[in-house]
Formats: sequence, structure tokens, C-alpha cells
Amino acid sequence: QVQLVESGGGTVQAGGSLRLSCAASGIIFSFNAMGWYRQAPGKQRELVAIISRGGSTNYADSVRDRFTISRGNAKNTVYLQMNSLKPEDTAVYYCHGEGYLEVWGQGTLVTVSS
Repeated sequence: QVQLVESGGGTVQAGGSLRLSCAASGIIFSFNAMGWYRQAPGKQRELVAIISRGGSTNYADSVRDRFTISRGNAKNTVYLQMNSLKPEDTAVYYCHGEGYLEVWGQGTLVTVSS
């Protein structure tokens, strides 16, 4: 079964940090790019950060300089280090991979309290 599994979500106070992890299973090819998206209640899903197979990164303006995306040594793993979290970062965060197939994770909830 092809899937991406996220972990690391939770509740943190404003100004705190969290690290999200995403690992693939059942996938033998390498994604061309992996990324993190988020969806807050009542809002559309939006791109947070993306990293290419070559290591190029791109961030949403709202998280630039606070979040860092990186790829793990294992194939098809990706991390999102989130620092200086704000209440507006509260959302379900989804891992995404694109390549031969497009695959979404099930999401992990991040709650930032003020």
C-alpha cells in the first residue's frame, strides 16, 4: 500500500517549536519533490514549504525564516522544523510527494495556543 505517514504534531504555546516528520511506505520510486501543506478550519489547503530532489526549497511568505524543510537520508522522508510558532499556524499539516505518483499523507494536527 502506497502511503505517507506524518508524525510530530501536537499542542504548543506561542513561541514554541515542533518538528514534523513524514515517511513513505510501499513506494519504490523517489519523489521529484516533497512538501508540507496545511489547512486551517474554514480555509483552503495552502503550501507551507517544498523541497526538490536536488535540495531546492521554497516557502510560503508567512513561514519563511521560521520554518525549515529538509529531506532525510532515507528515501522519501521529509521533515519540517517549525520555530517561533504563532496561533495562526494552527492547522492540520499534510505531507505531499509528487513524482511517478502524487501521494498525500493523512495529516497531523498542530495547535498553537496564545
